[in-house]
Amino acid sequence: MQLKVKSVRNAQAQDDGARVLVDRLWARGHSKAELKLDAWLKDIAPSSELRKWFNHESEKWPEFRQRYAKELDANPAPVQALQELLREHDSVTLLFGSHEARYNNAVALSEYMKRHMPRQRSASK
Repeated sequence: MQLKVKSVRNAQAQDDGARVLVDRLWARGHSKAELKLDAWLKDIAPSSELRKWFNHESEKWPEFRQRYAKELDANPAPVQALQELLREHDSVTLLFGSHEARYNNAVALSEYMKRHMPRQRSASK
């Protein structure tokens, strides 16, 4: 099971696996057909208040990650939906629309999900 992070501006690759947009807002300038999404998990994105507070300011990154993790802990349904995609696919790519590649919600979500990875299904069913 592999979890990757990629900008919506990057072309689809064969090894992307399931492609999941993890922003609350649609990535402007990109069509659904162009993004080739398997899912759009709006509800897994940070709250509008947190997103606006953070504003991709690197000095707020540690605090943003903590606050976002608390929001994810308090909102298990979209996390469970992403965990299910991780169980179903060899690879999942989290897509983000921000121009900021290092300090964005997809990076923080990837870190969170790596700590909350689902158990793989047993090969002996």
